[in-house]
Amino acid sequence: MGGQTEKPVAQVHETEDQDGTRVPTQRIDELDAEKSEAGSNVEPFSYQEDDEQDLHRHIRTDLNVTEDDLLEAKELASRYTLEEVRDIMVRIYRIHSRDPNFPTPVVQKISAFLKNEDIFEHPESHQHLISEMKLEAALVTSNSPYAEVRAVVSNKDDPTTPSSTLRSWAIGLLFSALLAFVNQLFDIRQPAIRVMANVAQLLAYPIGKAAERWLPDAGFTLFGIQHSLNPGPFTRKEHMLITIMANVAYNTPYTNYIIWVQYLPQYFHQPYAAHFAYQILIALATNFIGYGMAGICRRFLVYPSYCVWPASLVTIALNTAFHTPGNPPVMGPFGKIWRISRANFFYLMFGAMFIWFWFPNYIFTSLSKFNWISWILPNHRDLNVITGINNGLGLNPFPTWDWNVLLWDSADPLMVPFFSTLNRFIGAFVSMWIVLAFWYKNVYNTGYLPINTNRVYDNTANLYNISRAIDERGHLDPDKYASYSPPYLGAGNVVIYMFFFGIYTSTLTYAILYHRNEIFMGFKALFTSFRKKTPLEDNNILDVHNRLMKSYKEVPEWWYMLCLAGAIALGVGGIAGWDTHTSPGVVFYGLALCVVFVIPVGIIKAMTGIEVTLNVLAEFIGGSWVDGNALAMNYFKSFGYVTCAHAVWFSNDLKLAHYVKIPPRQTFSAQMVATLVSTFVCIGVLNFQMLNIHDVCTEDAPHKLTCPGVNTFFTASVLWGTVGPKKVFGHQGQYSEMLIGFPLGVVVVVFFWLLNKKFPHWAWTRQIHPVAIMYGGIVWAPYNMSYIWPSVPIAYVSWIYLKTRYVGLWSKYNFVLSAAWSCGIAISGIIIFFSLQYTGTEFKWWGNEVSEQGCEDDSCNYKILGPGEYFGPRIGEFS
Repeated sequence: MGGQTEKPVAQVHETEDQDGTRVPTQRIDELDAEKSEAGSNVEPFSYQEDDEQDLHRHIRTDLNVTEDDLLEAKELASRYTLEEVRDIMVRIYRIHSRDPNFPTPVVQKISAFLKNEDIFEHPESHQHLISEMKLEAALVTSNSPYAEVRAVVSNKDDPTTPSSTLRSWAIGLLFSALLAFVNQLFDIRQPAIRVMANVAQLLAYPIGKAAERWLPDAGFTLFGIQHSLNPGPFTRKEHMLITIMANVAYNTPYTNYIIWVQYLPQYFHQPYAAHFAYQILIALATNFIGYGMAGICRRFLVYPSYCVWPASLVTIALNTAFHTPGNPPVMGPFGKIWRISRANFFYLMFGAMFIWFWFPNYIFTSLSKFNWISWILPNHRDLNVITGINNGLGLNPFPTWDWNVLLWDSADPLMVPFFSTLNRFIGAFVSMWIVLAFWYKNVYNTGYLPINTNRVYDNTANLYNISRAIDERGHLDPDKYASYSPPYLGAGNVVIYMFFFGIYTSTLTYAILYHRNEIFMGFKALFTSFRKKTPLEDNNILDVHNRLMKSYKEVPEWWYMLCLAGAIALGVGGIAGWDTHTSPGVVFYGLALCVVFVIPVGIIKAMTGIEVTLNVLAEFIGGSWVDGNALAMNYFKSFGYVTCAHAVWFSNDLKLAHYVKIPPRQTFSAQMVATLVSTFVCIGVLNFQMLNIHDVCTEDAPHKLTCPGVNTFFTASVLWGTVGPKKVFGHQGQYSEMLIGFPLGVVVVVFFWLLNKKFPHWAWTRQIHPVAIMYGGIVWAPYNMSYIWPSVPIAYVSWIYLKTRYVGLWSKYNFVLSAAWSCGIAISGIIIFFSLQYTGTEFKWWGNEVSEQGCEDDSCNYKILGPGEYFGPRIGEFS
């Protein structure tokens, strides 16, 4: 462990797994480091000499395993020696002792097992305990240690199953181009419409089966490999490769926002931004830097078993529902036996959600924002501020009947572990009182503004008019600024900035305190991977999926390094080749920010489903570094924040391929080509929009193409790049006290780390995730408690009640239900949009209007200005 000398290691033994592979086990002569990690206050775990049936029952409860999982592990357990079990448990404890996803009772039993020297000196007196440890060691090494992974991911693989076929590439590239075209075309619409990758995954299955049925078995041979139009049955690996291609293609390039604000006359009006070469260079640069970083970081974010990636499990569940022929019955509540297959269950739930979503999305929209408390007194300020959903803090026990509301931050309660959902709720609940205190005490003049707005205001409580503070080049005009107003934020917006600052330091602190050993081992594996012969690292060999992936050729490190170097060159060329008033060094500075955060952010995303975005930190650093130059700040944000986000997203796709056993080189090729195609399609559509749509991004734009996202991006560009963070958060800025968030993030993590270290037998402390708590503080402006609270009871029922009592039912249907409802919403939303909303067909009645009345229509403020009055410093007292 950190701060201790390395212990001597003896020879490496091997044992044979069920799949025929040899699993090395390491003999550790001393366990002092592991014992100190367990702590001296661990209560001794008591074991009774139960019969075998009770033993199996305890293990099924502790590890949430099904009877099939248990039977599979018994044979392997019988072949383990005590020394092998001890060595396996040392490494399991080292990896999972602070893992909130790993069952707490098992961690406690392993700790007690390793601390009890009498077990190894007199094993004949502890046969029951040894048998239990053997069985648990076999379960962890023969399958995933996590029930949620075992539920949808097979621990078997057939390397002869094809994935990279002509039909998978044709279907995958078709959806890559289609999703890129539709999403870019409607990205600037209000409201926007986005077709997600799950739609492509859903539609790809019938297309693939049609190709299997109707295409001839004809093709060609290339480099000694036969490529056929119809190589046989449409496989789950082909289906997943198509899904991965759609996954990387549906997101539009973030750099398109830069192009919009540069080119259009109502923004910075820089005509050179219409050059196709410039557009494609900076777009490809940000995308492919992300690939390079994801590939280099895969030993930290993909290979470790504790990197579960909850979002990937829903994707795999849909894949499993279509391609798993077996249908074992499972026990459910009230003694009911569930016999419906995964596929039929998916179709049933998909159809139900498809029909239901018409109500909250079109027929009875007040069901979506179910602010029923506000209906009682719609003009009561305090009631609506606290319980309101549109303009309040959303403290409502029944705030929505719309499943889509719970998916707003990729926080599906069926997908994200319960501890993550609960911690986020705790953070939101605590920060809510800070928001209320700020508003009612008129801290920072927030009482004059809506309590939970994400807009920026001037000192007259009107929206901030950027044009009154900048010159014709888009740069800050000090005289105009001094005669106008500083920018002001609402109470919710002020609080989220404090928590944003805190979440960055808490992320780094959490990685150092909780995952320093894993990160060190990852770097060690990365360095040794450049050698010609590199064995799979010892800790990862415990994971069955890593062992199965040994059947396929790995992607050489230099492929990813070449991708990274080429992308950097494209970025430098794009910035240096045109009059951007920006140093090409911004690419390297932004990349440095990504390098610092990508591993901690990726680990947190992989374990909790929560993604820490670097947008605020990139704006803060970039705006301070290039004070007064909005364009340079935007470049820094793109190469710092966006490349890190892309690296995390692409790592999720690599984990998808890892779980389904797609050869890494085929995944690499699919990701690269799909991204290249989608980038060119998006840039082509962007040029059509800029050059052929009259009055685009204005109030007079046709088809509602008013560019709300571009307007928000431009406002952020000017506030952070032109006005600059020094005037907002600097020494004399009106919000400088919010910088307390930086030390606060460190304090929160250190406090819970010390608490866990002092009282390791407290099971609840392992479920506290300080970064998730801090993340709960950034849900405000414009979101609120109504988007967070409903997930808590749903997640409890799924992850605690059903998972612990009916693990077979939960394993079979939980993630399939999540996929079915998400797909039902997506397909229903697309049909409603194009058939009714796009044509302007409105459905006016009380149920679609009642949620937009009184203070929920026009926010009620705590303080009101009189005619000619303004708040804040007097004109001439700020600059």
